[in-house]
Amino acid sequence: MTGADVTSFVRANLPPPPARVLEIGAGDGDLARFLAEAGYDVLAIDPDPRGPNVHAVPLDRLEEPSASFAAAVAIVSLHHVEPLAESCRRLAALLEPGAPLVVDEFDVGAFDRRAAAWWLEQQDARGGERRHDHDPDALVREHREHLHELARIVDALGPHFDVGPPLRGPYLYRWDLDESLRAVEEERIAAGDLPAVGARLLAHRLPETARG
Repeated sequence: MTGADVTSFVRANLPPPPARVLEIGAGDGDLARFLAEAGYDVLAIDPDPRGPNVHAVPLDRLEEPSASFAAAVAIVSLHHVEPLAESCRRLAALLEPGAPLVVDEFDVGAFDRRAAAWWLEQQDARGGERRHDHDPDALVREHREHLHELARIVDALGPHFDVGPPLRGPYLYRWDLDESLRAVEEERIAAGDLPAVGARLLAHRLPETARG
């Protein structure tokens, strides 16, 4: 279920409905349904969809006319996208010049042993079956080996988008934990005990002349 904080962030940065919006890595389609109910014309894609209205196609293979979307949304998905550079080029071609790209990310580059240990502690406190190794160092290593860090994502977007500065904040509470832990995570970040592994940014598709 997409949280109210995420949906508010997305809506605040989209053009008004009925703009056509591309959602990248839509998962179960929850956000796409929310946007559709708000009046947007949404195409939701994911290589491994979990919802009936999400199209099973990777971004770099999406066959849609050039400049056919007024905006795009990527919620905790670009760190999975492969091939990253080619996918960002394809995304730029699909968007109208000046169109916003709304990004919400888990920055694996900021995810360190402190963050992993705290997250594992919260998992243990919740009980249930553990899906990850107990070793924080192993968890950090596993994720850094398989996910794109934010800096790499920004570099891939850079030739095609005017990328704004990231706004960093909490994210771990959203990762199989609970909204009630958000304030705790924020306090730990403010105290310097945890890194801010969440990042939000807004990018705009460059005009053809700027893209070269």
